[in-house]
Amino acid sequence: MEESSPKVVLRPPLDVMRPRPADEIPEQDSMPGGLQYSLKLDGFRALAFIPEGGRVFLQSRSGRDLTMEFPRVSAYLQQNLPPGIVLDGELCAYRDGRLNFTDLLRSRADRERSGIPVYYIAFDILAIPGTDVRGLPLWERWELLGGALGDAEPPLQRVLATLDEETAHLWYREMRAVGVEGIVAKSLSSTYQPGETWAWRKIRHSDTRDGRLLGVFGPEQRPHALLVELPDGRTVKTSPRLTGVQARQVGESVRGLLGERIEHPDHGLVTLLIEPVLVEVRETAGRHETAKFVRVRFEG
Repeated sequence: MEESSPKVVLRPPLDVMRPRPADEIPEQDSMPGGLQYSLKLDGFRALAFIPEGGRVFLQSRSGRDLTMEFPRVSAYLQQNLPPGIVLDGELCAYRDGRLNFTDLLRSRADRERSGIPVYYIAFDILAIPGTDVRGLPLWERWELLGGALGDAEPPLQRVLATLDEETAHLWYREMRAVGVEGIVAKSLSSTYQPGETWAWRKIRHSDTRDGRLLGVFGPEQRPHALLVELPDGRTVKTSPRLTGVQARQVGESVRGLLGERIEHPDHGLVTLLIEPVLVEVRETAGRHETAKFVRVRFEG
C-alpha cells in the first residue's frame, strides 16, 4: 500500500466484527438504544479499502486479497469513492432472481463468460477520509455510510435495513426464497470492535424435523454428538456439542441399544445402535449447514 496520507487512516489487514448466533429475532427494546435489523446475506465477507493512490484492496475475513477476483467491483469502488473510505460488507453473486453463493466459488473467467453479476453490499463504514469512525455508535456510522453511498449504483449498494421489528420478521419469512440467510440484529449504540460480540446477533433460517438416531460419539452414557439420518436420506453428525442435560437424556434413551463401534468414513469413531431412536433436530440454513440436536422423541 502507499505511503501515509492524512486522508487514509486505516490499512489492511483488519479484524472484522462478528455477530453471535441467536435462535430468535430479538425485540426492539431488548437492548438500550434499540436495534437495527438488516438482511443476512450469503456471500464473501469483505472489507473494502479505498487508497490515496494505487488499487482498491478487498480483504476477506481471513485477511486474503480478493481484489483481482472481482475487478468490476474494485474498479467501481476506485472510481466512485474518495480515498480514505473503508467499508465492511458482503460480495454477493446474483443469478436467476436469487443470491447464489456457489457462483462466487467459480473462477473469475467462468463468472464473466456466464454473465454472472457480483455486487458489493455494504453494511458498515469503518473510516471516512482522514477519520477512523469505528468508535462511533452504529446509528452514526449508518448515517455516514448512507452519505458515502448516496449516489452509488450497482455493483455497489447499502444493505437493506430497518428499525421496525415487524418488518424484520416479514423479511425473515419472505426473503428466504431469494437466497437471504436470515436477519442480523445490531445494537444501534454498538461501536465497531473486532471479534464476536453479543451486540450483533445473527438469526439464520432453520428447519426442525425428526430424524433417526443411528449412533453416538464419545462416552456411550454421556455422548457429545450423534449420528443422525435425516428424512431425505442424508447422514449427519450433530453440532454443537451436546449439553450435559442432553447427553444424559440420550444416554438413558440408548441404554440396551448399543452395538458395535466402527470408524465412520466421514465422522470418525462412532458406536452404532442395534435399532434407531427417533430424535428431533434443527437444520440451520446456509452453505455451512448443521444439524443441532433438540430432543429425543418419545412416542405414545
